[in-house]
Amino acid sequence: MMKLLAKKKGQGMTEYILIIALIAIVVIAGVRLFGGKVNEGFRDAAEQIEQNTTRR
Repeated sequence: MMKLLAKKKGQGMTEYILIIALIAIVVIAGVRLFGGKVNEGFRDAAEQIEQNTTRR
């Protein structure tokens, strides 16, 4: 009976590891696809803030 419970715990852990790996792959792909655009947006926002604060 204990072996059966140990197998189920191992199966659950394996499923969590696979889910985490899948999420990591999706996040890495998203950063590669949209990273440049997001960086560009932050850079533009920072430039506008700098321009608006140095005018005064």
